[in-house]
Amino acid sequence: MIIDPIGDLLTRIRNAYLARIVEVKVPHSKIRADILKILKKNKYLSDFEITSEDNNKKSILITLNNVRVTKYIPTLKRISKPGQRIYVAAKDIKKSRNGHGIYVVSTPKGVVTGYEARSLNVGGELLCEVY
Repeated sequence: MIIDPIGDLLTRIRNAYLARIVEVKVPHSKIRADILKILKKNKYLSDFEITSEDNNKKSILITLNNVRVTKYIPTLKRISKPGQRIYVAAKDIKKSRNGHGIYVVSTPKGVVTGYEARSLNVGGELLCEVY
């Protein structure tokens, strides 16, 4: 039983990057798919695909960037945890690492980056930081 699905996703991706594994399989959920869309759009991973298994369970197959070619391992940090939720207003969303990273924010308009949340003028739960 997974208590923190977002933290589990980030940990699996981080461990795969450190072990230089190219593909990772994680259980499917809508929030995980939304976070992966943002990571793919910002080029922190190559691709992901939602697959269906024998017993009608869905999973996500994530293809990571080749670390041997890029020589760059992204840092994935969980901010809002199940024990302590962190909420921010639109005006309080700052640049991540002087503009070199992104914040992932869950807003009423969906899961978006910090830059998009600020331009849409919506706040929400600060899920994670990637740089």
